[in-house]
Amino acid sequence: MADTKQADAKAERTAARLAQQISSFSNAHGGAESQIAYLGERGARIVLVGEDGGWGDLVAPSVEIARKAVEKAGVTVHETFDGEFAAKVKTGPYEWTRMAGIQVGGPRNT
Repeated sequence: MADTKQADAKAERTAARLAQQISSFSNAHGGAESQIAYLGERGARIVLVGEDGGWGDLVAPSVEIARKAVEKAGVTVHETFDGEFAAKVKTGPYEWTRMAGIQVGGPRNT
C-alpha cells in the first residue's frame, strides 16, 4: 500500500511539473492547444500548438499522466492532430531543412 501511495505521489508531481511547462508554453505563445499520442512503453507525447503557430512537445510517462497535466494546465485537448488544429502550426527554415534531409538527395542532418 505504501508503494501505491508513493507511485501516486510521484505521478502527481510529474503531472504538476508537466502542467507548469505546458502553462509556460501557453503563456509564451498567446494560448495553446494540445494532442496526446500514445508512444507505447515510452509513455505519451503531448504535442502543443500555440495561438501564434509555435509548437513543441513533451513526453509523459503515461497517457494518464499526460491527461492530468493538460487538464491542470487548462489547455484544450484534441483527439487527433489534423484539420484546423494541425493547420495552426507554423514551420520555419529549420523544420524544412530537417524534413528535406530525410529525403534522398536532401541536405544531411549530421
